Amino acid sequence: MRVQTREPMLTRCGRIWAVWAAFALATPTLAPLALATVTLTNHVTPALAQADKTDPLPSWNEGPRKSAIVAFVQETTDKGSPKFVPLEQRIATFDMDGTLWIEHPMYTQVVYCLDRVKAIVKHRPHLKDIEPFKTVLSSNHEAIFKLGWHELDKIVEATLSGMSVKEFDVEVSHWLETARHPRFKRPYTDLIYQPMLEVLRYFRANGFKTYIVTGSGQDFVRVFAEKTYGIPPEQVIGSAGETKYVYRKNGEPVLIKEPKLVLNDNNAGKPESIHLVIGRRPHAAFGNSSGDRQMLEYTGAGDGARLMMLVLHDDAEREYAYGPADGLPESKVGTFPQSLYDEAKQRGWSVIHMKTDWKRVFSFEK
Repeated sequence: MRVQTREPMLTRCGRIWAVWAAFALATPTLAPLALATVTLTNHVTPALAQADKTDPLPSWNEGPRKSAIVAFVQETTDKGSPKFVPLEQRIATFDMDGTLWIEHPMYTQVVYCLDRVKAIVKHRPHLKDIEPFKTVLSSNHEAIFKLGWHELDKIVEATLSGMSVKEFDVEVSHWLETARHPRFKRPYTDLIYQPMLEVLRYFRANGFKTYIVTGSGQDFVRVFAEKTYGIPPEQVIGSAGETKYVYRKNGEPVLIKEPKLVLNDNNAGKPESIHLVIGRRPHAAFGNSSGDRQMLEYTGAGDGARLMMLVLHDDAEREYAYGPADGLPESKVGTFPQSLYDEAKQRGWSVIHMKTDWKRVFSFEK
C-alpha cells in the first residue's frame, strides 16, 4: 500500500485535471436537471430477462470473447474439471470507469467535484473571491485549464473533505439523482454497460465474489455500487482519503473526511490494495486502461485457471472511440496505449472490442 501525506487528495483526480479543457469545451453547462436514480433492476429489460434464461450473456455477440467468459465460468465451477476453483477462491475484480460505466468525456467524480464548487461557496461565501474557486465559478474554460496543480488541489480538498462520511453519502446520492451526462442527457447510473452487468450477474450466479477495484474515490463509489452493480460497499476498493473519528457537541461519534490520501488505488496500487483488502489473488480481472495493467498482470501470475480482459472503446456511434491503441484517437481519459494492447496479445489476455463484441452498450438502446 502506498501511504501518502500531503499529496493531492485523489491522485487520479489530480492527474486528470490536466484534460479538463476537453470536457469543458464539449459541455457548455454543467448544471444538472432533476432525474430519478436508476437502480439495477431498471437496467434489465423484459427481452433481456427472457433471454437470460437460456443465454447468460444476451447482450454479447457470439465470438471468442463471449466464448472465453462462458468457458472460464464452466471450467472453474465444474468439480470434474482440472481447472476447477474452490468456492472460497472464486474472486473476480473489475475496474469501474470505462469498464463498468462511461468515463468520457470526463471521469464522473471530477464532474462531481466541479459541480460541488457552487455548493461549497454557498456555505463558505468568502471563497467566491478566492482562487481557484473564483475561476471555476466564472465558467471561463480557458482560465480553468490554466490553473496549476496547487490551485486544483484546493478544489479537490474542498469538495471531498470537511464533512462526515454520512453527509458525504447524502450529497453524492443527491448529485446522482440530479446530474445528467452532457451527451446522453441521462443520469450517470443509467450509463453502465449492459454486457458487463450480465458478466457480473453470471459470475455471482456461479459462486464468484465480484469486487470493484477502481482509481475513483472509494467512498464515492460505495454510495451507488450496490444499487447499480449489485456489489455491496465492503466489496468496493478505491482510492481512499483519511477519516478522523470525532464527537459532535451532543456526543454523537462521527467519521470526518480529511484532505489526505492514504490509498492510491491505481496502477500498482490495485494489486497492492487487492492483497490488503481481499487477501486472495483474483482468478478473473477486467479493466480498460493502463491503470489496470498491474491488476491483470497480478491476476495472470497465479496458478490454475485465469481470465484477464480489457475493454477497448472503439464505438464512436454508440459510445466513444479512443485509445490510442489499434489506431484509435489518443485520449488522456481512460488511456489504452498500444503497449498495453501489445502486452495483451503477448500474455493471452482478451481485448473486448465494444463495436463488434457487444450487441448493445446500454440497456436503453433500441
